Amino acid sequence: MTTQRDVNTVWNHCLQIIRENISEQSFGTWFAPIIPLRLTGNTLIIQVPSQFFYEWLEENYVHVFRKALDATIGRDGMLEYSIIVDTGNDKHKPVAVNVPNQKSPQTSSPDRPNADPRKPQIDARRDFDSNELNTYINPNYSFDNFVEGDCNRLARSAGFAVAQRSGVTSFNPLMLYGGVGLGKTHLIQAIGNYIRNNSPQKTVLYVSSEKFTNQFINSIRNNKLQNFTDFYMQVDVLVLDDVQFLSGKEKTQDTFFHIFNHLHQSGKQIIMTSDRAPRDLEGMQDRLLSRFKWGLTADLQQPDFETRIAIIQKKLQSEGIYIDNGVIEYLAHSVNTNVRELEGVVVSLIGQATFLRQEVTLDLAKSILKNIVTREEKAVNIDTIQETVADYFDMNVADLKGKSRRREHVYPRQIAMYMAKELTDLPLKSIGYHFGGRDHSTVIHAIHNVNDLLKEDNDAARETVDKLKGYFK
Repeated sequence: MTTQRDVNTVWNHCLQIIRENISEQSFGTWFAPIIPLRLTGNTLIIQVPSQFFYEWLEENYVHVFRKALDATIGRDGMLEYSIIVDTGNDKHKPVAVNVPNQKSPQTSSPDRPNADPRKPQIDARRDFDSNELNTYINPNYSFDNFVEGDCNRLARSAGFAVAQRSGVTSFNPLMLYGGVGLGKTHLIQAIGNYIRNNSPQKTVLYVSSEKFTNQFINSIRNNKLQNFTDFYMQVDVLVLDDVQFLSGKEKTQDTFFHIFNHLHQSGKQIIMTSDRAPRDLEGMQDRLLSRFKWGLTADLQQPDFETRIAIIQKKLQSEGIYIDNGVIEYLAHSVNTNVRELEGVVVSLIGQATFLRQEVTLDLAKSILKNIVTREEKAVNIDTIQETVADYFDMNVADLKGKSRRREHVYPRQIAMYMAKELTDLPLKSIGYHFGGRDHSTVIHAIHNVNDLLKEDNDAARETVDKLKGYFK
């Protein structure tokens, strides 16, 4: 059995050869911190302080390592790294994961002993199969610029609690679900940024389900499944985005199940997002679904009118742009699908005004919406509905939105309100806003009147509605 003295002797001999082939500064930076652990057969195992350290050595010093191993162990000499992924504390020892030398002198680039370590030529967060792996935590996402409203208050509060005490709260796992563009990504990125900024010793890893699956497949193909599993079991906070994409992938789910169990039992935090509630996830193992429900499940819904106003104002504030309140209110009433689309409209509006050197007016906002808010490649929004109905009845849009109680104005107005309800996702309050600021009860009355006519098989009403709907197909 090889003794520690033998390991130190071999390593010291290696260091002598390495020192002769690189600069003193590089030697002090990259080799002095290395600790020799053991010599197993012809494999030398050395401990390095971080993943970045390991990858810098792999990228820049493979040739000099090979020369040292040839001289001390022989041509069959092998190198293995023990990478510290958790520095530990007074109560817990550091955690390390072992990785074999990945590059051979034949495939690696020449040594660059004078390379500037402040400008790495590689991504320092790849997985063990050299597939690109990045934490993907966007520093621009924070709790400060996340607009809170009734639609997301529970999710935001739970996310902040997890960020402050990851792995300690009962919100483990934390499952956030909701439709596209409602702020799930913003919120989980904000959690990650908070933890990284306030607990830099913790490893926070964000990965999409698709990326996780691809890494799993690659690890099987390269016979490194254990490395893959070991790596994920060492993280402190695992954020798995769009977990619904694991549906039907039995083997991937098996591995994630074991990783989940290990992390949860170790007091590590698990955060997941999905486009639907756990009970609605199909193609998932029952044992996984039951674990998804261990912690807290919170949904993010479509933002209400007041929240949409706040989102627009926050976006304008970040861009240093002023827009009249009337235009902001119009945008908030016109776009209620999701936050992403709402912010996209604001960005387009600002860009259009800037490039054309125009003021941001209500007319410009309407023009932008016609080009962005579409349904099946044809614009369907409150303005186009009003224009189409007004043309059909040979009247002005102003009269359609006006206060006239004349039959020739009221009936088309009610038809237009009915069409707005049928063809858009706007709430009744927003529909009323676009018809002269009427309240939602007026809109309900109009819709009921049209529905009554259709139920009575009123030929004129049926023909009118069918023709108008035909314009938007």
